[in-house]
Amino acid sequence: MSRVITYGTFDLFHEGHRRLLERAKALGDYLIVGVTTDNYDASRGKLNVAQTLMERIENVMTCGLADEIITEEYEGQKVQDIQQYQVDIFAIGSDWVGKFDYLRDYCEVIYLDRTKGVSSTQLRNESGGILKIGVVGSGRIAGMMIQESHYVSGVNVEAVYSRSYQRAVDFAVKHELQTATESIDELLSQVDAIYVATAHSTHFDYVKAGLEAGRHVLCEKPLTLSASQTQQLYTLAQAKELVLLEAVKTAFSPGFQRMVAVARSGLIGRIRSVDATFTKLVAAGREYHPIEGGSIAELATYPLLAIIKLLGTDYTDIATISLKPENSPVEVFSRIDLAYPHAIASARTGIGVKAEDELIVAGTKGYVYVPAPWWLTEYFEMRFEDSRNNKKYFFKFEGDGLRYELAEFATLVRTGITDSFKLRHSESITFAKIIEQARTQAKHFK
Repeated sequence: MSRVITYGTFDLFHEGHRRLLERAKALGDYLIVGVTTDNYDASRGKLNVAQTLMERIENVMTCGLADEIITEEYEGQKVQDIQQYQVDIFAIGSDWVGKFDYLRDYCEVIYLDRTKGVSSTQLRNESGGILKIGVVGSGRIAGMMIQESHYVSGVNVEAVYSRSYQRAVDFAVKHELQTATESIDELLSQVDAIYVATAHSTHFDYVKAGLEAGRHVLCEKPLTLSASQTQQLYTLAQAKELVLLEAVKTAFSPGFQRMVAVARSGLIGRIRSVDATFTKLVAAGREYHPIEGGSIAELATYPLLAIIKLLGTDYTDIATISLKPENSPVEVFSRIDLAYPHAIASARTGIGVKAEDELIVAGTKGYVYVPAPWWLTEYFEMRFEDSRNNKKYFFKFEGDGLRYELAEFATLVRTGITDSFKLRHSESITFAKIIEQARTQAKHFK
């Protein structure tokens, strides 16, 4: 008798789960299904799991396909399970191709093709069911989002639209999406929400189209390069009671949230200064497009996030100085200085200059130091005059981080809350206002 084993969270059990278990069962005579525990899901970065472990076990039991159900509690358990249960075949979805090849030392490993587009048609429970998402754009970031979506329970990316239909088709094939659409309207007719990952200057039109069609929208930063356009989009979203969220992954990550809480708790005294830097070396590409390129448009959202979360939106003055080398179509390094009634802040950005990408929050009793790259906040220190009082904090920043913004987006949709405390509408509008001012008012030097 050949024995097959597979694993999964099986949250909000749907037809995709059923079909995967049917294909796994067909590979042998006896199917063992491992259901992940809550702690293990958390440790591997799985977010937004809506059902309890017992409910998820009941999901698998009710489908009638498992001959035996076990729980998966820790990393490395698969190796022990395969040996303990004398497994002949390990089966898993094709989302994980290559990840479990190491198990070939113990049994045959088979990656099962993903069932496209079926997950959204089944279970709709009290938690709101599966959120169908369409992707606008077929570039690198869009691909990253699809990979990260595998770690967020309750969502399914089903379709893609790109200005080049052939690119959309190729993208859909590569990422096993159900549909590549020829128009944005066709995409909007098939999904509950869209994720916009296109050039900055196109965001406004795509987001507006999504909201007008009654779809929730998650849009890459910057939402727009204009304060009035950003305000217009949030006003439209509120009028239609839809979720519009700017996809600034750092805002939703555990480490950054904790850092803000610690810094604002009073432990370092009153915050007097925030200095945040984000630089990356880029030789060519959209970052150098004269309309929407430059280090401010590309990167300023992140340091402004830290500044605004720590000091608020009510700055009183702004001054920007930018390096724009001769023959460069855009500025490649900038410093945006902001004044507040009782504090000052500086945001440095660079696409042609590399600097130490750290964050320093200075207070009247001590300071918070977040090392580079601070926007992937895994570690920070609270430091004092007497170093014996210093304290270190450690956190996980899972994957590329896009799962955090997607999980927050899905939670907002499910709960009906349209303004996240982790990144409020007013804060996104302030990003756009500062970016617009900085780009138009900067003093340039070569």
